[in-house]
Amino acid sequence: MSTHYTPAYSLPVRVPTKGGQYSGYSSAYSVSPPEVDDDLSSTSGVASYSNSGYDSSSYAGSGDYDSAHSASGIDFNEYMQDRFASTFNPIPLDKSMVTQAQTSGHLNAKHRELLELQKKAQARLAKTRERFQDGLRDAREVREDLEWTEKKIKTLKTKAARKHPKEFSKARTRYPSPE
Repeated sequence: MSTHYTPAYSLPVRVPTKGGQYSGYSSAYSVSPPEVDDDLSSTSGVASYSNSGYDSSSYAGSGDYDSAHSASGIDFNEYMQDRFASTFNPIPLDKSMVTQAQTSGHLNAKHRELLELQKKAQARLAKTRERFQDGLRDAREVREDLEWTEKKIKTLKTKAARKHPKEFSKARTRYPSPE
């Protein structure tokens, strides 16, 4: 039992005019699947198509078939691209790209600011190290001066104690030394 099944679809199709411009949607064109006479078989109530009369080599490698155009002369790729463009809303993507660009700008500005602050901190650290080295040098000089003064005082004490023993012991009792 052979049953012919021919469903008809009616899709809004943009019809190209001269110059590749579309005049709008037209329902005058309808797209339906290829008609199959004897290749349609019904098995348990389900229709199936067979492509026994179809030459796949002419589709895949032959230059006879132009894959950009369908049989009705409509550019399928362009049609799909236009359909996608009409359904795709670029505004959220644009907003997120703007936000990303602004965030990237802020990050770059902060990065530059951090680099500048790092340079300032390194300059301050170098200056502090230099001051510290100067302070150490000054501390060494003061220590050397104190040691020299201490030696000089001991020498003077010894000379004074030898030259004037009475006066020295009297002064010692009056002003005891911290030693």
